[in-house]
Amino acid sequence: MIYDFDQVCDRTKTDCLKWDMVQSIFGHDDLIPMWVADMDFPVAQPIIDALKKRAEHPFYGYTKPGKSVIDSVIERMWRKFKWKIKPEWVVFTPGVVPALNVAIRSLTHPGDEVILQEPAYHPFFPAVTNSGCQIINNGLKLTNGCYEMDYDDLERKFQPKTGRLRGPGRVKTIVFCNPHNPVGRLWKREEIIRMGEIAIQNGAVVISDEIHCEILFDGYQHTPFASISKEFEQNCIICMAPSKTFNLAGLDVSSIIIPNRKLREDFISMQSGIVPSPTLFGYTAMETAYRYGDEWLEQILDYLQGNLDFLLEYLEKKIPDIKVIKPQGTYLIWLDCRELGMDKLVLSSFMLDKAKVGLEDGFIFGEAGSGFMRMNIGCPRSILKEALIRIESAVNSL
Repeated sequence: MIYDFDQVCDRTKTDCLKWDMVQSIFGHDDLIPMWVADMDFPVAQPIIDALKKRAEHPFYGYTKPGKSVIDSVIERMWRKFKWKIKPEWVVFTPGVVPALNVAIRSLTHPGDEVILQEPAYHPFFPAVTNSGCQIINNGLKLTNGCYEMDYDDLERKFQPKTGRLRGPGRVKTIVFCNPHNPVGRLWKREEIIRMGEIAIQNGAVVISDEIHCEILFDGYQHTPFASISKEFEQNCIICMAPSKTFNLAGLDVSSIIIPNRKLREDFISMQSGIVPSPTLFGYTAMETAYRYGDEWLEQILDYLQGNLDFLLEYLEKKIPDIKVIKPQGTYLIWLDCRELGMDKLVLSSFMLDKAKVGLEDGFIFGEAGSGFMRMNIGCPRSILKEALIRIESAVNSL
């Protein structure tokens, strides 16, 4: 089946967070919303058909993931990443963010420390602080337009500091993001190994958010953290989901893969009674996407590559003061706006009031994000073009 992603679909008046909440979130009703991470494309037809068929069965009671659902996750991991997992490793949650909160609470006690790598996906911050833990920043380094991990700094973060309540074992976990949100970096195998070895040698479990692992640009291949070695496998919690890949965020289903039995039991215990299981429609969508969604996905990836190429060319030719941190994965683009010479609040107001485009402020991803904005290019190209025209006009008016 050939999908038409150029078609603009009206999502207003459908209780859509992205479009129907523009006024309440941004204070304007005339913006192009390009912030929250869902795409303005209809989902794959097999998913629609499967949901309709399930809805026709008029019983919507308590449900559990059947063998076929679990098998679809196992088969997906092998087919996409050559990562062999076992059925008992898979735990289902209604999202990666709830899972992240559960994971941190299952691994720590109040007062413990959790390492984040800023700029970091902003829900990571309350996940740490709401658990009573302290955030330790192992900030990424921006070198020649590409972000890198600071391994020397990471090693220092595990060393006791005189006069501080720090010591061996105080850092209990590091939240790793691959591909990285918001900077779009897909980490190489050797980079993952170096980071993982530092963490594991210092007794820290790695929570690896890999939700964007199938949204990759030309020539890139994802390496799951747990697939590196047996040692890595036994010292991690892997968070995956079809939600970003197949545009299913509203159906609330994620697969959390935890090979270590003790870590898995602690996670399930912490989850119990607080974080519910996904719905029967979530399970239906997940299995269908993993089994029959690749034809749609291949076309989406090709279209997103076209959007990225269009964005790169447009900014280079017409808005050179805004630089793209060229992504290797995700459809979220990290824009370096520092050459506009604005502080973070002025930049935010400029994009809203002058450009009339609703982007994510870079500073919500940590202080390292000041001067940056995050843009979602998961939309028809005509919408992307209109947003860029608006930004160009606003910049030219300075």
